[in-house]
Amino acid sequence: MISKFELIPISVFAILIVSLIVGCSTPPTRGTGSRSSVPGVSPSSYSSSIASFGAVSWQVLSGWQEDDLSQAWPAWLKSCDVLRKKSSEVNWRLVCVQASNVSSHDTQAIRQYFESNFQAYAIRTSSGNETGLITGYYEPMMNGSQTRTSTYGVPLYAYPNAWRKSKPSPAPTRAELMSSGVLRGSEIAWIQDPVEAASMQIQGSGKIRLEDGRILRLGFAGTNDQPFKSSAQWLLDRKEITRSEATMQGMSKWAKRNPDRVNEMLNANPRFVFFKELPGNVAADLGPNGALGVPLTGERSIAVDLQAIPLGAPVFLATTKPLSNQALQKLVMAQDTGKAIVGGVRADYYWGSGDSAGEVAGRMKQNGRMWLLLPR
Repeated sequence: MISKFELIPISVFAILIVSLIVGCSTPPTRGTGSRSSVPGVSPSSYSSSIASFGAVSWQVLSGWQEDDLSQAWPAWLKSCDVLRKKSSEVNWRLVCVQASNVSSHDTQAIRQYFESNFQAYAIRTSSGNETGLITGYYEPMMNGSQTRTSTYGVPLYAYPNAWRKSKPSPAPTRAELMSSGVLRGSEIAWIQDPVEAASMQIQGSGKIRLEDGRILRLGFAGTNDQPFKSSAQWLLDRKEITRSEATMQGMSKWAKRNPDRVNEMLNANPRFVFFKELPGNVAADLGPNGALGVPLTGERSIAVDLQAIPLGAPVFLATTKPLSNQALQKLVMAQDTGKAIVGGVRADYYWGSGDSAGEVAGRMKQNGRMWLLLPR
């Protein structure tokens, strides 16, 4: 999702919401691919300057046989909606046409489709490492209103009209903006929790559940061009919270205990993000559009470095769930990117929308392996 990373220059956190805590790419470039590790299989024509690719058998992919691929199929069809229209060095069109003949409910047929039409390539960094950092992100979803009420008094702002013709340089910090009056009249929605508002600014988009049941989706509309600094790190440095509390939920609890200091904490981050209303009422479970231009699918979409992995491609991911050794081994789609996602073996795993997704995304900082699937 273009949004979330537009907000963070090169985010120092490894986890998106933990960018609250402690903290687009360029198109693929040509480089030197690796030799195939499977006799008779030629290396892919796709290559990268920051990663190498070695063809492997399907048996090498940890958890490939156990994954319920029917859960990944809708995400793959979304990728195909875009890939079949593009001409590139990778021949996506044929495999996307063949996908229309596969039953979306037949896991074994889907597995056979990928094994017959794709070659799996182990990804290694330019230094030869086969493991890298896997983090998580999510889309905030919260209750709110399009008008200020006694319950919803925290505004989210559209881009100031006064800046559309002449934006000040340098632009004011968050603290300066909030006291200047320039934002008056730019309110686009109202929510209850100031920390949730800050979380939505970091993610760059989110959904507001209105009192009449409609879902209002807000997207990224611009910033004040100030650098990102972590409000959560500000709290950690002052020993106001512990590392385990450095999540959106933990910070909200701190804010409720310290209502007079909330602005001081939020002003530690000079960056400010503006939103725009996206067209139409949307389903609560529909993810935000990623860089590919299609809605992200919870637990089946990832953000990647486009210098290593082509946008839209299937990737098999083998990592662990946050704060555990429990395996997370799934077929996912490279449907997003961002400035914080840098490296050959690097992914940001989209957990979905809402508080439960935010809680697990905020704790995800795992090692993992990745295999790129390319048409034969």
